[in-house]
Amino acid sequence: MAARTRRSQRRRQVLTREHIVETAVELLDAAGVGALTVRALTGRMATGPGAIYWHIGNMDELLEAATDAVVATALATRTQLAEAAGTPQDEIRAVALGLFDAVTEHPWLATQLAVQLTRNPWGPVTLRIFENIGRPVRTLGVPQGEWFTTTSTLVHYILGATAQTSQNTGDDSIPGSEADRAEFLNTASRAWDGLDPDDYPFIRSIADQMREHDDREQFLTGIDLVLTGITTLHPPTTSRPPAPDCLPSPE
Repeated sequence: MAARTRRSQRRRQVLTREHIVETAVELLDAAGVGALTVRALTGRMATGPGAIYWHIGNMDELLEAATDAVVATALATRTQLAEAAGTPQDEIRAVALGLFDAVTEHPWLATQLAVQLTRNPWGPVTLRIFENIGRPVRTLGVPQGEWFTTTSTLVHYILGATAQTSQNTGDDSIPGSEADRAEFLNTASRAWDGLDPDDYPFIRSIADQMREHDDREQFLTGIDLVLTGITTLHPPTTSRPPAPDCLPSPE
């Protein structure tokens, strides 16, 4: 009887929404969206499809829940560190890096972020990202009428750049490891360097830089360019204390 009770307790622990989402993330990390099926879930969790659907309405809902869980985890630590630093620019960089690093760790995430942003702007993923970017934008001195446009610009850059650097594209011509990336960049750099100097003087001049560039640093440079544009358009105002009615006479 005691053994049966322990098995029943383990079964109830497995069949929770949180555990289903965790298992979904594991499947997605292992083999991408195509691997996330009800059969794969039931096999991994030793349960039936009815139990899965009891907690998750459909696979689209499960993908959204998995995406939101990864995003929430990625942003939690980053935003705490950024808030401690004290500047809105640092908060925005932290959110951006949190998403960039999450996509690096979970390559399937890039496509899902784009899907959630375009198809479900009222969903938890979009709301979480916009809120975490929008709050520091609000404190940068941007006029309220420009909050949506400014935040959208940052979000679109962040998601576009992270998607571009994602290595799980399904295309065998795109490098899928650090070694593949180095070989790919070396090949591209040699091709650029071999171009006609009269037709492509600029491309040839940056061939070495392209081979040696760091994706993460390049991503941060883009964030800084956008932030510089924001603060240039909307320079911060500093409040000064009112001038006194009269100055004390020198002694």
